[in-house]
Amino acid sequence: MPSTAWVRCCIWESAVVFVTVFAYFLLIVAAISLVAFPALRGRLYGGVVSFLLGGITRIVGGSSLVSGWMSSAAHSASTKYVLARSFVERNSMAVIGASVVILAPSGMAFIVHRPAIFEYSEIRVSEDRQIAVLLTGEQIAPPLPLPPEIFATKEVEMIRPDAVYASRNWSLLQPDFVQRLLVVFKLMKERHGYEMVLIEGYRSPERQNELFAQGGHVTQAAGNLSYHQHGLAADSAFLRNGQVVISERDPWAKRGYQLYGEVAEQVGFVWGGRWKMLDLGHVELRKPGVLARAR
Repeated sequence: MPSTAWVRCCIWESAVVFVTVFAYFLLIVAAISLVAFPALRGRLYGGVVSFLLGGITRIVGGSSLVSGWMSSAAHSASTKYVLARSFVERNSMAVIGASVVILAPSGMAFIVHRPAIFEYSEIRVSEDRQIAVLLTGEQIAPPLPLPPEIFATKEVEMIRPDAVYASRNWSLLQPDFVQRLLVVFKLMKERHGYEMVLIEGYRSPERQNELFAQGGHVTQAAGNLSYHQHGLAADSAFLRNGQVVISERDPWAKRGYQLYGEVAEQVGFVWGGRWKMLDLGHVELRKPGVLARAR
C-alpha cells in the first residue's frame, strides 16, 4: 500500500505539472493572439491605460479631468463586456470547443503523469575476466564493523549529519547485491589502492520518508520508492588513515569516486554519479518490477 508521503508527492507533482503546462499553453495562445489580431493589441493597450489612469486618480485625489477619463474608460469596459457576453451566447459551441482544446493538453498531462520509476530489463556486466570470476567464484565475506565514532567526525557530519544512525548491517542487503558491492570494494583496493567503507545500506521506509521530508536536495524518493528499502542500494566512501573521507572536494576522494563509478558500472550497478543530482557514493542494483510492486 503506498505511503502517505508518496501519495502527497504524487498529488503535488501532478498539480505542479498541470499548472505549469496550462500556464505555458495560455502563454503561447496569448502570444499568438497578440500577433494575429491587431484589434486585440489595441484592447490590451486600452486596458493598460485604464489601469494606469485608475492609479493616477488615486494618487492625485480624483481631479475632474482624470475622473472624466475614468468614466469614459469604465463605459468602454462595460460596452466590451456586453459585446463579449453576446458573442459567447451566440457562439456557445465554438467557445466550448475552444475551451476543450485549451484544457486538453493540461488534462492529459495530469492524467498520465506518474512519479518516475527507473527500472532495467537486464543487468549488464562487464566482460572483464577478473570481474566475471569474482562474481561467480567463492563468496566474499563482508568486512568487520567499524567503530561508530568514525562516522561522527566533523567532515562526515557536514555532508551526512545522520550517518552515525544509518544501518551498515550487511545481512539486511540482498546477497546478490552484497557480493557485487564486495567485488567493487575488492577491486578498488587491489587496482587503485582505495579502501572503501559502507556508509549506509538498508534504509527503512520510515527513515526514507524522514529524508524525503527534508527536501529534494536530500532525496527525491519517498518511502518504498528507493532501492535502499529493498536491500539493493548502498552509499559508500573511503577510509584513509583510519578516517572516513566522504567529501568530493578532496582531490584524492574525487578521483576515487570516478574510479568507484567505473568499477561499479562494470559489475552491473547504476552509479549516482551519472544523475542530475549527483550522488557519487551511491550505487544500486535495479531489478525489473521491484519498485512497481512497492507501489
